[in-house]
Amino acid sequence: MLDDRLTERRNPRSARIDRLSATEIVRVINDEDAGVAAAVRREEKEIARAAELALAAFRGGGRLIYVGAGSSGRLGVLDAAEMPPTYGTDPEMVQGVIAGGFGALVRSCEGAEDDARAGAAAIDERRVGKRDFVLGIATSGTTPYVHGALGRARELGARTGFLLCTPPPPGLAAAHDVVIAPLTGPEVVTGSTRMKAGTATKMVLNAITTAAMVRLGKVDGNLMVDLQVTCAKLQDRGERILMMRLGLDREAARELLGRAGGQVKTALVMQRRGCGAEAARTALAGVGGVVAALGPDRTG
Repeated sequence: MLDDRLTERRNPRSARIDRLSATEIVRVINDEDAGVAAAVRREEKEIARAAELALAAFRGGGRLIYVGAGSSGRLGVLDAAEMPPTYGTDPEMVQGVIAGGFGALVRSCEGAEDDARAGAAAIDERRVGKRDFVLGIATSGTTPYVHGALGRARELGARTGFLLCTPPPPGLAAAHDVVIAPLTGPEVVTGSTRMKAGTATKMVLNAITTAAMVRLGKVDGNLMVDLQVTCAKLQDRGERILMMRLGLDREAARELLGRAGGQVKTALVMQRRGCGAEAARTALAGVGGVVAALGPDRTG
């Protein structure tokens, strides 16, 4: 019997790809990729719902936990890993769980995805509870590890969601708080979901965490004011943000950022209010860390 999952079907537009030149192969791939953004756009409401669930978890002291296997798991871990340097979050706040553990990030461990009990155990390991939002990622929609993890998370009272790239089977929507299903169609190489499905997954995860972080006050205007100054690139970015928002020259921005302990958001408030770092942090804490809530921005 043929597999009816959309991600496993043959793509008629690439059926003769093995006879094409490198340029022609790249063109076929690009033509197929052109439809990914439209597939993601059709899921905007569900993606926004997931962002709100993540935001509610954060505001309640909970976490966003991605669970996946193979390419899906790696994309979840990647998105989670990018949160601390970009938004200054605690590494525990957004987590990526992958079947097979750390080693599966750099070496294929595909058999691990078949163990539903291991998925449930990973949830127990992280002491998931009612304050958390657990998002399962399985482009095919059938990965036992992911289903095992989500089933256990629901038993523990967590909110749950599912991200897949095939039409959701009956009952999936009823089982979870949100189901996101960008239908990207058959892959150029049959079943290679690291391609269109992987691109769609990355886009969805980007949107979920970015929307949640913006709503959490991690962005002022469109500037990442909660970034961690941990390297030369981020030091430069922090200084440039202060220069843009406050009209300072480079030297003054660097000095201000130093007095703020490398915290851009703190530095903004210090300059605008003419106060010290501790007073600025206290003011921010009083408005949930949202710079705009402290008053109109008259600096740019």
